[in-house]
Formats: sequence, C-alpha cells, structure tokens
Amino acid sequence: MPVDRRRFLANSAKTAAAAKLVPKFLSFAQANRAAASNAQKPYGSGYFGEWIEDEFGLPAFHYTCDQVHDPKAVTEVNPGIFSPTEHIHQVGNDRIIAIASNYGHVRVRQDEGAPKFLNDYAPDRGAFAGGFGYLTDGNAPLSTLYPGGGKRFDRIFGVGYFRKRVSSDAYNIDHVIFAPFGDDPVLLSQVKITNNGAADAQLRWIEYWGCQLFQFSFRSFMESAKDMHDLRRRFGARFESSFRQLADGSGLLEKKQFSGRDPAEERQFAATVANLEKGEKTFLTAPDKNAPKLASFDDLNPPQTFVLSLDGPADGFSSNGKSFFGTGAAEHPSGLDHPLDGDLSSSGPQSALLLERKFELKPGESRRLTFLYGYVPSGFDLDSLATKYRHIAATAFEDSIKQWKKSGLRFSTESEPWVEREITWNNYYLRSALTYDDFFHHHVISQGSVYQYVMGFQGAARDPLQHSLPFIFSDPQIVKEILQYTLKQVRSDGSIPYGIVGHGMPMPTTSDNSSDMPLWLLWVASEYVLATRDIAFLDAKVVPIYGVRAEGETVRNLLTRCYRHLVDDVKTGQHGLMRMLRDDWNDGLENAWVPQASQQECGEKSESVLNSAMAAYVLDYYASMLTYTGVDAKFASEVRQKAEDHRDAVQKQWTGKWFRRAWLGPTLGWLGEKGLWIEPQPWAMISGATSADQTAVLLKVIDQELRKPSPIGAMQISDSPDRITQGAWKMEPGTQVAGGVWRSLNQTLIWALARVDGAMAWDEWKKNSFARHAEVYPQVWYGTWSGPDVLNSALSKHPGETTGGKPFGWMDFPVLNMHTHGCSLYSATKLIGLEFTENGLMLAPKLPLDSFRFESPLLGLLKTAKGYEGWYNPAVRNTWSVRLSLSVEEAKRLQRADVNGMKVRARVNQGTIELRGEGGAGTAFRWALSRG
Repeated sequence: MPVDRRRFLANSAKTAAAAKLVPKFLSFAQANRAAASNAQKPYGSGYFGEWIEDEFGLPAFHYTCDQVHDPKAVTEVNPGIFSPTEHIHQVGNDRIIAIASNYGHVRVRQDEGAPKFLNDYAPDRGAFAGGFGYLTDGNAPLSTLYPGGGKRFDRIFGVGYFRKRVSSDAYNIDHVIFAPFGDDPVLLSQVKITNNGAADAQLRWIEYWGCQLFQFSFRSFMESAKDMHDLRRRFGARFESSFRQLADGSGLLEKKQFSGRDPAEERQFAATVANLEKGEKTFLTAPDKNAPKLASFDDLNPPQTFVLSLDGPADGFSSNGKSFFGTGAAEHPSGLDHPLDGDLSSSGPQSALLLERKFELKPGESRRLTFLYGYVPSGFDLDSLATKYRHIAATAFEDSIKQWKKSGLRFSTESEPWVEREITWNNYYLRSALTYDDFFHHHVISQGSVYQYVMGFQGAARDPLQHSLPFIFSDPQIVKEILQYTLKQVRSDGSIPYGIVGHGMPMPTTSDNSSDMPLWLLWVASEYVLATRDIAFLDAKVVPIYGVRAEGETVRNLLTRCYRHLVDDVKTGQHGLMRMLRDDWNDGLENAWVPQASQQECGEKSESVLNSAMAAYVLDYYASMLTYTGVDAKFASEVRQKAEDHRDAVQKQWTGKWFRRAWLGPTLGWLGEKGLWIEPQPWAMISGATSADQTAVLLKVIDQELRKPSPIGAMQISDSPDRITQGAWKMEPGTQVAGGVWRSLNQTLIWALARVDGAMAWDEWKKNSFARHAEVYPQVWYGTWSGPDVLNSALSKHPGETTGGKPFGWMDFPVLNMHTHGCSLYSATKLIGLEFTENGLMLAPKLPLDSFRFESPLLGLLKTAKGYEGWYNPAVRNTWSVRLSLSVEEAKRLQRADVNGMKVRARVNQGTIELRGEGGAGTAFRWALSRG
C-alpha cells in the first residue's frame, strides 16, 4: 500500500523515551566529565564534548562522550540508518560526503546516478561501512573503531576531517579521514602509528572499506515507509561485486553488476502505483508518465570503487569480508590471526575492500600510511587520481586545510569570540554538503537530513536556492550552478517541480502544486546579478529538461516564464493575494489545518498572505535587476506594479496586531486571526507593507508572543487556538508547523528586525545559534554542531529536541539539515543592513557592538573605534555607490572620507553617507569613514 505523510506524522510529536542503557558504573574518565561543569568548557560546547581550536587555527569539536555506557547519549530512533547512540559528523568537499560516526566508521555518500551510500553500515548483514582499520603485532589488536581495545580513544570532528586517536601501552594510532578540498571523488585515510614499547615491533595494518550499496530510494519509500530501509537493503543485495588487483599492486578496484529486481518487489511497486492512481492523494501521487526517458528512481549502474595504498604496494589483500570478520564481527575479526589471503572471489553483500601493510617500528619510531578511497564517475580515471595523490600525499591534509581557511565569508566581534567559530563552522558544513548531479550536470546542495537520507528526495526546490545565498559573497560559481540546476527544471508553463528523486525524476507528490517555487528562483537570480554584476549570466543558454525547446532558452527568458506562471497561472484570489494552491512554504498547511471535506475548495480558493508579502519584495527586486540590465523598461515597470499590487493586498490583512496567515476559502475563512503565525510577518516588514506604527506594534507582539517564550529562537506560531490542527495530519503543540522553531523562518525574521532594531536582531541571531542550543539544552546531542530542520519549542513537552514517531521521524536523522548552516550565514549578512541596489549597495548596521568584522571576497564592512571601512569587488569594473546609513549623531562624528586611498568629500543626507568609487573585476573599490 502507498504511504503518505498521514501515516508517518501520526505520532510525530512523540519524542525520546527514557533511556534503557543505564550502566552499572561510570569509568574514571566519565566520572571526571560528569563532575566538570559546562562553565569550564568554551561557550556552546554542551554535554558531549567541547569546542577546541585545532593545530591549524580552525574550530573543531572534541567529542568525549562514552556513548556505549552513557545513557544521555541515547536517542529514540526507528531501526534503519542509526543506532540510538550514534552521533555523526560530516566530512566532505564539492563532490563526496562522508558520514563519520562516533563509533569510528565512515559511510560515503555519492550522488551520480542517484544519491546513495556506497558502503552501508548494517552489522547484522556483515556490512560495517568503512574508514577504519586494525593494528596487530600478533597479540592484542588495536582498532580505530570505538571502543577499539585501547586505553584511550579521542575523536575530533574537524573542518574537512574526522580524527581518531587511540592508544595502548604498546602503540599509538593517529587516524585521519579527510576529503581533499576541491571536486575530487576521493577520501584520504592517513594512519600514523607509533611504537611506545622498548622493543622492535613487527606490525600489520589492515584497512577496511565495505561495498554494500544503500540507495536513498524514494521508490522504496513509496512502497512502504515502514519497511523502506529493509527494501533498500534487499535492493542493494541485488548487486554483485567483482574485484581486481591494480597492476602496480597498490590496491583493489571493485565493480558492481545488477542482477535484476526481485519479481515480488516489482509486483509490490506496481500495486503501489495502481493504488496511487485511484486512491486518496494526501501526499504521494503516481510517478510522472512524462518524465524524461533517462530519469529513474534508482541507480542500476553504480560507479566503481577503489582503495589503494599511496606510499607503497599492498602486502596483502582480500575481498572476502565475511571470512575476514568471521564470528568475531568488527570488534574481533578472526582474520587478524593470519595475513590476508588474496581471495578476490567474493561477490555477495559482505564483500569488502581489504588491504594489508606490513612494517617494522623501532622503539619510539613512527610510520605514516596513506590510503586513497573513492569512486570513479564520468570524467575521472583512477590512474590520474592515483598519480595526483601519490605526488601530494605528504602535504594533502595541510594543503586542504589551508584552502578551507580561505573559503567562505567571515563575521566576528571581539565581545563574543564564539561567533567567529560559529560562522566558520557553518561555512564549512554548508560547502561540504555539495554533491554532483549528473542528470542535470551541476553541483547542488541538498537540504539533507531526514528528507534526503531517510525519505530519499532532494527538495523542496526552494531549498538549494536558499542554501546558495551565502555563496554569493564567497563562491559565486556555486550560486550560478545551483541557479542553472533549478532553471533546467523550469517547465513549459513556468512552474518548477517540488523536488527531485533518484536520477532526475520529478518527485511524485501532491506538493508539486506548490505556488511559491518561482518566487525563490526570481529572488536568488536577482540577488546574484545585482551582487556580482554578472549580466552575461542572463543571456546564457539553458536547456530545460521538462518540456521546453531542445535548443534551450536564455536565463532571462526562463525567469520571465516563471514570472508569467505566477501572474497567469497561480494568479490572485478574491482578496488580491497570491493563491496558495496545494501549499506555499508550509508544506503541511492544507493537510494539517483543512479537513478532507474542504480540501477541494481550499485548493481552488485559498490565498497566501505569505506568498504576497514575499512577492512584494521579490518582484520589486526582480524589477531592480531588470532596470540595472537596461533591457525592457516597460516590462520592469509592469513587474514593479505587480509588487505594489501584492503590497496593497497584504496591507489589508492587518488585524491590528499582526497580519493574517491565509484565506482557506469561504467555508473555513481566515487562518491567522486568533493566533500569530511568523511566516508572513517578516516579509511584510521587509517588503514595506507596514507603516511605522504597524512595525512598532508588530515588533512588540512578535517579541512577546514568539521570541520571549523561546530561548532558542522565535516559534513559528503563538500559543493560540490556531496551533490546533484540524486536518488529517496531527501535531502536538510546539512541534513542526504547530509552533516549532525553524531556522528557515527565523532567517527572514532576523533580516526584518535588523532594519529597525539591531539589538533585537542580534539577540535573535544568537538565539538561533548552535552555541545557544548547546547551552540551553546541553544533553540534546543534535543542535551542538549540526541540527534538524525544526526544533521543538517551549510549547512542546520536549523542548530543544526534534520530533520522532513512526514509521520514521526527524530524530532518525537529526543533523545535516543545511538550513541550520546556510540560514545562519545569510542572516549574518543582513545584520549589517546589507541591500544591493542598481548602483551599488546600502549598509545600515544597527548592531549594538562597539566593533565587528564582516569579510568576504565580494564585500566587507569593519567597524572599529575609529569608524567604518569596507570594500566591494563585483565581477564587473565600474563606478559604484556605497551608502552607509547611521544615526545623525554618529554620522556627524565621521568627518574624514577616503576612497581607494584618496581623501574625498562624501555626500551626507540625514545620517546617510554616500561614497562613490571605481572597483571590481579583482580590484576592489575600497572606502573608509573615520573621525577627522
């Protein structure tokens, strides 16, 4: 039977039950940790470890929890991907992502063909992921799995790496797994081994990487969300591996062959589709029959994988993981008793890439071994990768870290040093979430978390666009790629699929009829062009995949097509507001608040205050971008008038305290009269729909109803009758869209607040940080270095957590949601009052800080005791305007103005100081305002 969100959200507000794994005693190290107060750790460390600065001067999280015995490590999860005590860290570059576990193993995500793990972790099936190894001298072995038999085991989650240090009386192992900065589909595994003993040691190191596929198959989710993980693993078992030794003896290459689907599973899916074609459509629909021929739910031709030794030939190898692990499994492999036997005949699910190195260490001597693991997608070849990394193996780790140190934007203030750490970390996590989609031939940043790794879809379409925004300031090529990725999805009518599953397959969901998707594309494209001045991008050709001429369209024309879709197809309703259709940002609004009997009317008549509030800003911005390009002034005027029409419609929804949320149709009427919904409020302020008096009232009520009750960021809805769902999807108060805390929403709230109340904006930004969550809820592991899409608010019975439930919930993958990283970065750019204009940029910093530094390759703003300075360096060289808006008193104190090193006379008007200067194309326009 098909599964929809009704089933998996039915119990979604149930959170972690009381821990059952209570130890009989605590170790000495645990007792010491328990005695230490959080105050002794750096701010924002929480319970499970502490933030440190590594040897490269970058933030890292020293994970110190003994999750095997500590009951605080337990999270109630459904069987599938994680165990109840598994906590993870992301290691990635622009193509490959490694999911590093507190248990020491590493799963590797690869997206070409369809998103998947190349090496599943399923101990009951003899699959142990990879990224660990064993050191043996013939006696007690030492492993980089936790616990690995050593007396001490350190785990460091770093920028671009996962470090494990394990030691016994005899030996030390320092094992680093890292993804080299850039676009190569590889990980490096570097193992430094030290002999602590008094005698020479004859040693063996065995490196292990599994081969069992685990595809994030949306087809399996459609068949049965309850059994989807089992279906995916049974599907993975339909691939047979074959192995060959590389000619130089350095390692192994593995290739998979698909043996065909299980006939019973084929029948099950056919029944699912038939049901969807005739049954109730709450969330899922039948697959699109007009999907491109090459689109598919799953990858039937996965890439070859390999592991090789970079600093010498392997002394032994095997593909027989079943024989190696034997009855002792990963904790005590029986294969350690003898050298690897060279058996490459294994082809089943327990196949593995096993390499052995033999060496001797004198007392006090150390030896570093380096292994290269990866896969071979189109455009790469193994020989070139091997040659490259043999040449740079000795310095690859340090070189990669240096690249990470230069990457991204930076924001810091002397008064709160942890802020710089938070920004640096978020930049790393967001950038390291990049993967490559070979159906669209572009890099993309999936929303991740439960959506990608559990449900199995890349969406919604608005999300990669959101994630790209911070890269406008540091890596605009990433923004361009994600824009092109989305533009290729634009249909002939200007609509955009809700999400993508598998290999280019439009997600079969009723949410495909979302009304807001084109707004996000227009917003990000306009910001990209106005920020970088890359007008040529608008005239570039894009060949859309879904139903547009094969010769392609210009970006400019595709954006126009999206605009026309909003105006001519989505349209406005009886109140002049943009129609909601199936949903707007809130994917659950109709199914959660509209009873089944009223859903058809709602779909036909509903209107979204959120959509119109957002459109009032986005269409104005789009018109500004069109005006800047100097093309079709008449069209730009039309777009600006549509923005004004939406602004007028929003203004009429003022209740005296806030703006209504949505019109659900004549039967149900208005939503948002009894309760305050955050969704439209920031956009109303940003778009200029509020008067000064209304803004003051709205700020006060938002602060009182949504901000003050919640220590970790504003709640999505106030404690009111409106938070009670009336539809098919039931949610408890304070969870999800019934009052949870959403970074995606609070990003726009911070932006709106920054325009009028810098102190409140700064407070809200800090509330939404990982550091604040770790201080307020230190014993919730997620939320310390990464987190989910939504956290339970103070209205919930379990605040600070996220929602669970059957057949799965957000707790099943409660980290690696890119909103938690991207929104922090983009909202930081709004803290300085940044807006791009047709002539340059505006800055209106209202932060209650004596000093701060915002730095990026595109622009910067520094405040010191002397005054302000900054720069702007777009892609095009021209004369640009920078307008700095300050209080009249502060502006009067800044009597000296400099542009590109020359003293100039600035234009001053009621606290706004304008400077003009030449810059761009690599040579920045630099300016400074200081006391005389």
